[in-house]
Amino acid sequence: MEIKSICENKKQFLDLLLLADEQESMIDKYLERGDLFALYDGDLKSVCIVTRESDDVCELKNIATYEKWHGNGYGSKLLHYIFLHYKGKYMTMIVGTGDSPWILRFYEKNGFMVSHRIKDFFIDNYDHPMFDNGIQLVDMIYLSKDLYLV
Repeated sequence: MEIKSICENKKQFLDLLLLADEQESMIDKYLERGDLFALYDGDLKSVCIVTRESDDVCELKNIATYEKWHGNGYGSKLLHYIFLHYKGKYMTMIVGTGDSPWILRFYEKNGFMVSHRIKDFFIDNYDHPMFDNGIQLVDMIYLSKDLYLV
């Protein structure tokens, strides 16, 4: 298994990034200003993007694993790698996601704690209704992780 930092041609990963954020115009808002990491195990399995939000805070903007590889630990391995990568650079990592039980469990299993909610985020910021497992996403749930404890 190998994790690479990608500095050029980030759009080549768009098909995978769209699994976690299905509107390209939203991805375009953070793709170039973010650090993109790609996890390979033979071939590409998972990617994530992290942005600087302040001197002390970075944000996990997108993390996605090809669906056929879900449940194999690739997302958690990628998270562990970026936790160590950003430890000492930032105090806190935040992530915003839809109010989806399986996604919230993934983040909580990896040490994130629910922080706050932005009402109607998905309704106000996307050009079409967003669904996860048949449930419409409305509010953005933010979680945070203290990187100094990693």
